[in-house]
Amino acid sequence: MNESVDLHNLDEGARALVQRLLSELKHKQALLDKLTYEMALLKRLKFAAKSEALSADQSTLFADALEEDLQAVHEEVEQMQCAAERAPRQQAKRQRLPAQLPRQQFEHEPEATECCGQAMRRMGEDVAEKLDYQPGVFTVHRHVRGKWVCACCQTLKQAPVAPHIIDKGIATAGLLAHVLVAKYADHLPLYRQEAIYARAGAPIPRATLAQWVGSCGVQLQPLVDALRQEVLEHSVIHADETPVQMLKPASQRDGKTHRAYLWAYSPGRHEQMKAVVYDFCESRAGKHAAIFLERWSGTLLVDDYAGYKQLMGQKVKEAGCWAHARRKFFELHVANKSQIAEQALVFIGQLYEIERMVAGASEDERLRIRQTQSRPVMETLQRWLQEHRAKVPEGSATAKAIDYSFRRWQALSGFIDNAQVPIDNNWIENQMRPVALGRKNWLFAGSLRAGQRAAAVMSLIQSAKLNGHDPHAYLKDVMEKLPSWPNSRIEELLPHRWRVARV
Repeated sequence: MNESVDLHNLDEGARALVQRLLSELKHKQALLDKLTYEMALLKRLKFAAKSEALSADQSTLFADALEEDLQAVHEEVEQMQCAAERAPRQQAKRQRLPAQLPRQQFEHEPEATECCGQAMRRMGEDVAEKLDYQPGVFTVHRHVRGKWVCACCQTLKQAPVAPHIIDKGIATAGLLAHVLVAKYADHLPLYRQEAIYARAGAPIPRATLAQWVGSCGVQLQPLVDALRQEVLEHSVIHADETPVQMLKPASQRDGKTHRAYLWAYSPGRHEQMKAVVYDFCESRAGKHAAIFLERWSGTLLVDDYAGYKQLMGQKVKEAGCWAHARRKFFELHVANKSQIAEQALVFIGQLYEIERMVAGASEDERLRIRQTQSRPVMETLQRWLQEHRAKVPEGSATAKAIDYSFRRWQALSGFIDNAQVPIDNNWIENQMRPVALGRKNWLFAGSLRAGQRAAAVMSLIQSAKLNGHDPHAYLKDVMEKLPSWPNSRIEELLPHRWRVARV
């Protein structure tokens, strides 16, 4: 007897009780599914690989045949060993050491070069090169400025002191660049650098290193300001933010830190200019993004953080990140092998395959292919999600994943009609990796000013790396030129133009 018949045979009170119990059962089942999904997600975050490739989980299909595979591998290894014993061994070819490295030659000759009562004749030689390394070696530059005096008029002549980024400082631009790169690119705190320099024979107090960093940060700020202006000249900008611990102000200091944020802005991935500008702020409030992007208009590619919503309007158009939408379905698929999530990943994978195909295409060609190939996939995916959304219960993980895409659908469709808009925000998220590495080393920013100084120097270092430059060579050259460089030509020293300015 089906449920409807049973209910009709019950009195009104019993029917109400059954309906209530069924409703509670449905709610608890949805809650159980939600908790199961969250537990699987937490286990994956803690123990599993972070890759979102769909095929990464397929290896579990063969777990039952593990013993068979081990025995088969054992047999194959034995066969290969037998074959190797029969075949002549080939010596691996070693690559030559780089020709530009300095070489120090050591001569090795026999103690006696006579045989059979007569001198032996040298017929050749064998040369073996070995790579050696010595910790940083300090060199003192002695600048001797001769004094010339006229015997008649007692006029004194002397060459002027060359301008330096730190007036009367003892450090050359090369050493200053090394300190900055070690701190902000290699993530070596100053106390570690102090120990390294002491071992190399040049003890430099940490306080002195800190003063150098502070002075360089001030002197390099005009470059960062110019870089920011050029980034804001682009019509498509990536934006993202990440937390960084900051020591509380002295008036509130109790040995604890509070959460500040490092924001990052970059021209769109398809733009010619490669640069990133970091902005250190004391909170995640949307007002910080509004201040940075003041008077800017264009398309802003961001995640679903509410702080960006206040920026959107007539001047700023939002573009969504498909990597975030895909992650919702991937986590769902990993948690419970959802077929709905798997099919959604297939559709999204088609969009990414089209993007890989047009990666090197012109703007017009990219737009044409997106219109003719990506748009139909998007329309099919939208209809498919609508159909399956009606079949899943409210509050379930599947419903939340689908609702996220629907809520962001207009923003997620932004790349279809604008060839300069990338499909996701991964470009700027990759520029956050140096920050994540740094957090494990310097732990927290000492103050708001220290965080802003770090953001400025990191902007120049990461932008130099994006343009294929050695950050040390770039900063050294820039800091040698900057003291006498006209402010009207400051843009010539920016990382994406540095090669042109250096000629």
